[in-house]
Amino acid sequence: MTRRIIIAGNWKMHKTAEESATLAKEIVAALKAAPSANEVVVCPTYVALDRVSSVLAGSGIALGAQDMHWENQGAFTGMISGDLLKAVGVTYVILGHSEQRAYFGETDATVNKKVIKALADGLSPIVCVGETLEEREGNITEKVVETQLRGAYADISAADARKTVVAYEPVWAIGTGRTATSQQAQDVHKYIRGLLASIYDAATAESVRIQYGGSMKPENAAELLAQPDVDGGLIGGAALKADAFLGIIGAA
Repeated sequence: MTRRIIIAGNWKMHKTAEESATLAKEIVAALKAAPSANEVVVCPTYVALDRVSSVLAGSGIALGAQDMHWENQGAFTGMISGDLLKAVGVTYVILGHSEQRAYFGETDATVNKKVIKALADGLSPIVCVGETLEEREGNITEKVVETQLRGAYADISAADARKTVVAYEPVWAIGTGRTATSQQAQDVHKYIRGLLASIYDAATAESVRIQYGGSMKPENAAELLAQPDVDGGLIGGAALKADAFLGIIGAA
C-alpha cells in the first residue's frame, strides 16, 4: 500500500499570532510556487489558530492544534475542546505528546479519552508514543511503546484507527540535537505497525501513517523518510523557520 507522506509542524509555545501568520504565508507562497505531493500540516499556538486558518484557506495545507480536552465544554480552565478547534478550521490534533506526558500529567488513559473524543468530533488525531533515554538504555523501548499504543487505542474501532496518524517520538531525541539513526527509527516504526496489525488487522496497520518525531531536519529527512515504515515527520524546531520546514517537505 502506498501511504501519502504527512509532514506536520509543531510550533509549540513559539510565535505571536502575527509571527505565526507571517510564517504561514511564507509556507503557503512557497508551496504554491512549487506544489508538493505530501500532506502538510501546521500546528500553531491556540491564540494563533484563527489567524493562521485565514492564511491557509484554499492552500491545501491543513491546520492542526497541539492538544484538546475530552469534554465539549465546562469548568475546565485553560483547556480547549474539539468543537472550539473545529470552529476555526482545525482538522488535526496532536495528542499524547511527550511534553504533555512529562510536564502536565498526561497518561495513557487521558490520551485514550482525547483520541476517542477527537474522532467523534471529526478531527484526525496525531497520537504520540515514544521512550525516554533511560527506557531506551534499559532495553524497554518496545514495552513502553506497546503500553502507550494499546492504551491510546483502547476501545477504538479499526475504521476509526485508520483515521489516525501515529507519531513515534523518541524523547531522548527531541530538542537535544540527537537523532535516532534511520535504522533505529525504522525498527520502531516497523514494530508499531506490527502492533497495529495485532490490535486490528494487517490492512489497518498498512493504512495508518507513522511519523517520525525526533529532531528531523533537512539534512537527515531524506534518509529517514526513505525507510519503508516512516511515513512522515512531526517537526519541532525545524518547523519554526520556513526554509528548514520547506527543506524537509522537499526531501520527502
